[in-house]
Amino acid sequence: MTTIRQALEQGTLTLTQAGQSEARLDAQVLLSHILNVERSTLYAYPERTLTPAAREHYLTLIERRSQGEPVAYLTGHKEFYGLDFLVDQRVLIPRPETELLVEAALGACQSMLAGGRTPVVADIGTGSGIIPITLAVLEPLLPYLYATDISAAALEVAYLNCLRHHVEQRVRLLHGDLLTPLPEPVDVLTANLPYVGAGEVDDLARDVLAYEPHLALFSGLDGLDLLQRFFTELQRSQKIAQGAVLLLEIGYRQREPLTSSLQELWPRATVTFKKDFACWDRVLQVSL
Repeated sequence: MTTIRQALEQGTLTLTQAGQSEARLDAQVLLSHILNVERSTLYAYPERTLTPAAREHYLTLIERRSQGEPVAYLTGHKEFYGLDFLVDQRVLIPRPETELLVEAALGACQSMLAGGRTPVVADIGTGSGIIPITLAVLEPLLPYLYATDISAAALEVAYLNCLRHHVEQRVRLLHGDLLTPLPEPVDVLTANLPYVGAGEVDDLARDVLAYEPHLALFSGLDGLDLLQRFFTELQRSQKIAQGAVLLLEIGYRQREPLTSSLQELWPRATVTFKKDFACWDRVLQVSL
């Protein structure tokens, strides 16, 4: 019989030999997932034995991880902002950087609420729904939020996450391109649209390029195609309220070209940037 300690040692060795940089952590996460226990339990009971079925399942996941498949797709879960979200290959895996976008959006919503204005909130290109769902959970005073995506498959995942966090009556999922599905002007608009350029392929981790949906990653040669179209459509549409706040996650090379575009479209707007944990410009905030 294989014990928890032996399984972890074997899994860590296999992943290390495959070049996985977080081999031990990945081995722990996969085993705790299979056993349906917290990672701390693995250390509390290292001599507990695995059933043959659990051992076989574990080794299968270790082998898939050694080939580069992301842990979040193997477990079907990813934590974001302290909440647990369902993920699979229909959607991008949530990143810590996007929590900065949520923090900024939450601040904008709460500022409006404090001023007696109940904001209409929308997330464009919502994917798994992490942004609007997290906002709905954190700020119960928001009566409803819109979430759009061009991918019907992604919206299926978002709906499951709405059910998971009991906000299916408040987060309104809309299928369509960018702003098209929105039924009314928006006060707080968030978006984590594709912003990786075709010329930046070599910058991506192997598992991201091989497994995550390219529709949600790439946008033209420099990553700006969709963002530029989004701004242009927004400026021409009636989908943005007076005094609205736009919050977008952006690529680390995009500050200057986006600032230039925004100044042309909204000369009086206030444009600010927030840096991520690596000190790259990551969140663009536009106050109209």
